[in-house]
Amino acid sequence: MAMLNVLRNLVQEVNSAHDLPEALGIIVSRVQSAMETEVCSVYLLDPDSNRYILMATEGLYREAVGKVSLGYSEGLIGLVGSREEPINLEDAPSHPRYRYFPETGEERFRSFLGVPIIHHRRVLGVLVVQERENARCFDEGEEAFLVTVSAQLAGVIAHSEATGAISGLSLTGERAKDVCFSGVAGAQGVAIGEGVVVYPAADLDAVPEKQVEDIEPELALFGDAVSAVREEIGQVAERLASQLRPEEQALFDVYLRMLGDDALPGEVVTRIRDGQWAQGALKQVVQQYVRHFEMMDDLYLRERAVDIRDLGRRLLSHLQEGDQQDRTYPQNTVLVSEELTPAMLGEVPREQLAGLVSVRGSGNSHVAILARAMGVPTVMGLVDIPVNQLEGREVIVDGFEGQIYASPSQELRTFYQDICNEEDELVKGLEALRDKPCETTDGHRVSLLVNTGLMTDVVRSLSHGAEGIGLYRTEVPFMIKDRFPSEQEQREYYREQLEAFAPNPVTMRTLDIGGDKALTYFPIQEENPFLGWRGIRVTLDHPEIFLVQVRAMLKASEGLNNLQIMLPMVSNISEVEESLHLIYRVYHEVREEGYDIHMPKVGVMVEIPAAVYQVRELADRVDFLSVGSNDLTQYLLAVDRNNPRVAQLYHSYHPAVLQALVRIAQDAHAVGKPVSICGELAGDPGGAVLLMAMGYDALSMNAASLPKVKSVLRSLSREWAAQLLEDVLLLDSPHVIKSCVDLSLRSAGFGRYLRPGKSSAAMRQEKTSA
Repeated sequence: MAMLNVLRNLVQEVNSAHDLPEALGIIVSRVQSAMETEVCSVYLLDPDSNRYILMATEGLYREAVGKVSLGYSEGLIGLVGSREEPINLEDAPSHPRYRYFPETGEERFRSFLGVPIIHHRRVLGVLVVQERENARCFDEGEEAFLVTVSAQLAGVIAHSEATGAISGLSLTGERAKDVCFSGVAGAQGVAIGEGVVVYPAADLDAVPEKQVEDIEPELALFGDAVSAVREEIGQVAERLASQLRPEEQALFDVYLRMLGDDALPGEVVTRIRDGQWAQGALKQVVQQYVRHFEMMDDLYLRERAVDIRDLGRRLLSHLQEGDQQDRTYPQNTVLVSEELTPAMLGEVPREQLAGLVSVRGSGNSHVAILARAMGVPTVMGLVDIPVNQLEGREVIVDGFEGQIYASPSQELRTFYQDICNEEDELVKGLEALRDKPCETTDGHRVSLLVNTGLMTDVVRSLSHGAEGIGLYRTEVPFMIKDRFPSEQEQREYYREQLEAFAPNPVTMRTLDIGGDKALTYFPIQEENPFLGWRGIRVTLDHPEIFLVQVRAMLKASEGLNNLQIMLPMVSNISEVEESLHLIYRVYHEVREEGYDIHMPKVGVMVEIPAAVYQVRELADRVDFLSVGSNDLTQYLLAVDRNNPRVAQLYHSYHPAVLQALVRIAQDAHAVGKPVSICGELAGDPGGAVLLMAMGYDALSMNAASLPKVKSVLRSLSREWAAQLLEDVLLLDSPHVIKSCVDLSLRSAGFGRYLRPGKSSAAMRQEKTSA
């Protein structure tokens, strides 16, 4: 239990450190004391030089810090790092890998225990304890304690490293340039702009660090917030005076004392005068107080941390209210957040939104799909990156490789500016294809449709030559409101889409909420939302929502008759039959009301593995099938597409996914029904080639991808594509399949449609990988 307390206090203290050297100093000091050993040191692996550098020590000569370094596989430190496991030696100097540095004074110590510090499979460094000759052999309990410490601190060290790197400093304190952070590609393209951090209201932890030159307005804002909170607390105390015992009443006095000028507010004011904006200064002071209280042994005092947090939140919410004046966004805004939401995207004027960066989410999360629809380069899943440090910094977003660069050099900026220019030229060059059909050189015709959700998508879709809408996400109008939209409001949304594309078909998916698509006014709390209440399951349980939506769709189609209705998340034949019954019922009701409408075609989305094996039975009951390859991939591979920790396992080119797609197309055609696909694979030039070879009648994608896909499909024969498909179906690795497809496209002259090419080795020489 004592060790657990030590560990808890250690993590608390390290979290409150201002920078990496302070954090490492706390680690070596506390571990040396807790283990009662003579030496504790931390060596960190410098990604620039690939050498282990002595960064902190308690027990060796302090002058050696920052000066002593070992090669990647040199000495016992290199051995611990390369083996990625602890090494415990009673007589270290007799080990063949022992390396002696006289400047450290370690010749006095014989016992050695080293454990690797590993974060997300990356070795960050080695934590070492040492003891004098014949003094002791470290036992299993001590080894386990050190391993636990190292595992707990790995994230803190990675976070501190990243913070320093964003500020432009390398591990050795030199200027770092082209600091690169890797995430997951969300939407293709490159953006160069200024970071603007958005964060939820009254969340202290999410407040970004921001330096200000004009401190007077910040001081005034903070003063007003303190006065307002004092007044609030005084009023509550007065109101409850008759109901509380004196000792309970005293808690309000504690709050008011904390708000005295020589208490918490005084410290915040000092930080504001040092140049930190009011919200950032408040966050720093509150977090310092909270950690101080949480580390206390006395339970009553430990509980006071909750009061401090509450006080901090109250002050912050007043500061944010005072800061609500219209926010001005830079011309090239790169929007940065812990978790981007569709509402956040709507805050920035579209012409000023250059790129998006989100800590949570993956390349197939709902926001990433919206970003692709809007054509905004996006990187998601930047786990453990201190995004609040990106406020006001120049950022490059590489949506092809899923990387961001902070504080880029002129050379890197020029390289990425050239890519931006090439992309613009390519799009202009493809405009000539707009009105031409998508037909292969041997006469095979494929329809190219678009996925839409916003009205802005429609304008871009028409300008790119779309032949209709393969997927209209009807949940978007639901997500941008704070209540269910009325039948009339829905009808207006749907009419816009239907009119814009008439007489071409518009396929509207019925409401698909649940999973990663939440409505604030209809919350669904579930342990596992992707396997829970979503899609058709929700709307059949709530027929009043389904009936209103279908009624609005049907009325919107009057005089146009280009509506098609698609049912999401179907896993049973009974769901289709129940839905058809409701649709027919509404159709007859609307006709009786005097509307002159045709019965729309109804289709089913194949996105659950169960549906793959029921394609023929489903096709017997509906007019068409459409594959939602994003969800189908997720369910086949058991990978949550919003979880960046497993994002590398989500792969549309996985052999199981390709085999399922082949089977669906064959089974649908066997019973004479058309089949389309509306997942992200369709918008990838290589994916589109394979899908066309499989026999998909229509490919639906975001508007930005359409010209590239059309250009590729018009330039090759179906016979060539069929041969490529046959070759890749023999392969067993998604990465090999992707490489094979890319290589074939490059050989056929389509290299410019793939991600921009600069050898990763050359890039690696130019950047510090953080």
